[in-house]
Amino acid sequence: MNARVQHHVAGRLSLRPPQAESLAKLIAAVSAAPELLEHDVNGQSRDMTAILNSLKAEFKTLEDFEREFPSLCFALATGVGKTRLMGAFIAYLHLAHGINNFFVLAPNLTIYNKLIADFTPNTAKYVFKGIAEFAQQPPLIITGDNYDQSGAAVADAPAGFAHDVRINIFNISKINSEVRGGKEPRIKRMKEVLGDSYFNHLANLPDLVMLMDESHRYRASAGVRSINELRPLMGLEVTATPFVESTKGPVPFKNVVMDYPLARAMEDGFVKEPAVATQRNFDAKAHSAEEIEKIKLEDGVRLHENTKVELQTYALDNGVKRVKPFMLVIARDTTHAAQLKDLIESPAFFEGRYTGKVIQVDSSRTGAEEEEMIARLLAVESVDEPTEIVIHVNMLKEGWDVTNLYTIVPLRAANARTLVEQSIGRGLRLPYGKRTGVEVVDRLTIVAHDKFQEIVDEANKGDSPLKLKTIILEAPTQDERKVSVQVQSGVMSALGLAGASSAAPAQVAGDGKAVDPVQPVAKPLFTTDAERNAAVIALQVIAQYEVKRDTVPTSGALLTPAVQAQIVAEVQARLQPKQGDVLGDADSQAHLLDVAAVVAKTAEVVVQQTIDIPRIAVVPSGEVTTGFHPFKLDVSGLHLQPSEREIVIHNLQNNKQSHLVSQVGLRESRLEDYIVRELVEFDDIDYFTQADLLYDLAGQMLAHLKTYLSEESDIVNVLDGHRRTIANAIHAQMMANFWEKASSYEVKVSRGFTELRPCNYTAAAGQPVQLIRDTLTEVSKIRQMLFGGFAKCLYPLQKFDSDTERRFAVILERDAIKWFKPAKGQFQIFYKLGTEQPEYIPDFVVETNQFILMAETKSKDDMKDGEVQAKADAAVQWCKHASVYAQSVGGKPWKYLLVPHDGVSESKRLVDFLQYQQAA
Repeated sequence: MNARVQHHVAGRLSLRPPQAESLAKLIAAVSAAPELLEHDVNGQSRDMTAILNSLKAEFKTLEDFEREFPSLCFALATGVGKTRLMGAFIAYLHLAHGINNFFVLAPNLTIYNKLIADFTPNTAKYVFKGIAEFAQQPPLIITGDNYDQSGAAVADAPAGFAHDVRINIFNISKINSEVRGGKEPRIKRMKEVLGDSYFNHLANLPDLVMLMDESHRYRASAGVRSINELRPLMGLEVTATPFVESTKGPVPFKNVVMDYPLARAMEDGFVKEPAVATQRNFDAKAHSAEEIEKIKLEDGVRLHENTKVELQTYALDNGVKRVKPFMLVIARDTTHAAQLKDLIESPAFFEGRYTGKVIQVDSSRTGAEEEEMIARLLAVESVDEPTEIVIHVNMLKEGWDVTNLYTIVPLRAANARTLVEQSIGRGLRLPYGKRTGVEVVDRLTIVAHDKFQEIVDEANKGDSPLKLKTIILEAPTQDERKVSVQVQSGVMSALGLAGASSAAPAQVAGDGKAVDPVQPVAKPLFTTDAERNAAVIALQVIAQYEVKRDTVPTSGALLTPAVQAQIVAEVQARLQPKQGDVLGDADSQAHLLDVAAVVAKTAEVVVQQTIDIPRIAVVPSGEVTTGFHPFKLDVSGLHLQPSEREIVIHNLQNNKQSHLVSQVGLRESRLEDYIVRELVEFDDIDYFTQADLLYDLAGQMLAHLKTYLSEESDIVNVLDGHRRTIANAIHAQMMANFWEKASSYEVKVSRGFTELRPCNYTAAAGQPVQLIRDTLTEVSKIRQMLFGGFAKCLYPLQKFDSDTERRFAVILERDAIKWFKPAKGQFQIFYKLGTEQPEYIPDFVVETNQFILMAETKSKDDMKDGEVQAKADAAVQWCKHASVYAQSVGGKPWKYLLVPHDGVSESKRLVDFLQYQQAA
């Protein structure tokens, strides 16, 4: 029974492994010491020492409860999901052991409000989403603001009160403030509830369980000592910091039974990777305190700007939402914070770039200023909100959950351990929910020049909860600002459609385009507005011919007279309205435009500047069988109620209405038939092969209805009146369990060629484009560089991940007809990696006189790596299918090369690399 509930809760709440492990630890504790679930054993008060000894035998890290009741601590790193874990604890204890009363303590107002929201149904982060029992009867949420109304109602309710589970949420900081001066906290004052205070009502409950969020913040407070008198069955503490700071250093908790530190969370990929940064050869003694502050701020902005560009590039490359990063500055006090804000927004600080983009968050704001501050802080994740720098006096406290904090600049005194652990906790959450594999996107950086070594040493201690990466910044230079550069294919520049022809990347960051400023730029084919406009339309029409494989099997077919005539006709049709506009802004030479000549030149450039890449898909053929895997129906969102079945008749003459009560429509011999009859109306459901599953799912739905509808007439009413709603819900879940098998598979080619996609790069603004043949002096910086000076590359600029790739490109410039490094999405080749199917982006595509190559260069040590081989297998199959298609249309065969880095030498010919061809 308990194991079933455990799997039910873990599955429905989609618990992460550390959360599921914590739930298993709670179950083990209850199994080892059943006395945790009752106050009295055989009529006598339970023996706390015996319970502790039983649990110490189960958990080697447990030494003492440290409270007057059994209390166990679950230490989970920030960002892993402690609130969801509390929800799992409550769901399990209720479903497995009938526990109905819970008392949740929050350390401050922020978390108090967050917990209330997260425990309230129909909110974004509702912790019980998926628990069907709570969908029918959601827990009653009693708070420190409404307990004297809601709490009284519960206490005064008769047996069978609708809310089986009651969750009391209180703010410990408010209780602490109310006990100052010896006063009793408000909940303990006499509020007549069944003759006693609500506090005494709770203390007399036989099944009260206390959950303490971020318990390290209030371990020794007076409020907690008064809470001891509630006499809970047990306490369940969750925190990311299982120790209390003292004058002698950190004092670890003695009741930890689950420890999932930041190091494990980083290793498992649940949070960002924290890093600490400093300048190379930085000597704090050589600078005043004011100078150190300014240097740290400036370097923080350097990191922030770099991160901003990398995030923009990642979003463009992957077609995902753009994340706007912000930088957190931790000030000494409110006066210091105001001074910092003035400095950062001044014209002297990065030319006033951050004016209006800074907010100061502290207690010095009141009234309208405070409201504006809070509004901006809450909206800091929005890309439309301008804030890029937040200045805070104290560390932003737990409960402020943002995913776009990437840079932290601490400017107040603190020891290394506190500085790291309290600072990084605010920025560990990942914006995309998981690691991306892009270092800057997955990293949180603390700028700590004066504390750098101290922090590194602390992180390297054996008892440190984390291991930090280190970032060494070079001294700032004038041209180090990063920009996101979008490079169009050579087609655009050849036609005169690529923008300013001599602009360097730093000069075109605004429109995201760049061309090679190193090579002399050839005169574009089209120079008038009329010609360029016609060329743009011609490219749009040509793009439509990609899918007309029968007419245009390769790009070369674009040059045939018949296809040219069709394109000319379509371009003329689209141009006609503009050419006929004699009143407006039409080009003065429009009437002289030779559309056929523009189309011919445009098509010729497309063919010259393209390597034909077909769009290939593998689809089933022959005898195809389909079906659905059996599964457990999720009914948590279905709580349909009986409705009146009546017809309203409205008299149009006198506006009177009458009602005709209707009977249930077609009556079914079996209740399940109401659902099955509707399901077989879906085209993808075959009754004869799926009957068993259909009746099983209908039975599950019927069993669910019976849990809250006692009368059969009500059940029939729901089944008949909501049959389409029920069928749609079941069908959607069936499609998630759909399977298909085929006796054979057929390769489908949907396009004979595809337009070259733009490449998105991050580069240093103002940095000169490197010539491809120049020997590099700083090979380690190659990923930051853009390269140009190409004669045969289909893009004016390219970027390389290694010098091996650059040297291979030099060989291609010499021996190939044309080549390029493809952008994401160009091939749409996917490979199997565990449960994921990432896209494979080859390093190079190369056309020669005899064949087309897809090439990958890899470190010799990585050649046998599982992922490298998986990519190679997928690429080899793609090349096999592409070669078959190419042969059918008179094209060139494809080959896949996997080249070890030590095999690349400029003394070799391109044909020499065929020894690295991977066989199908």
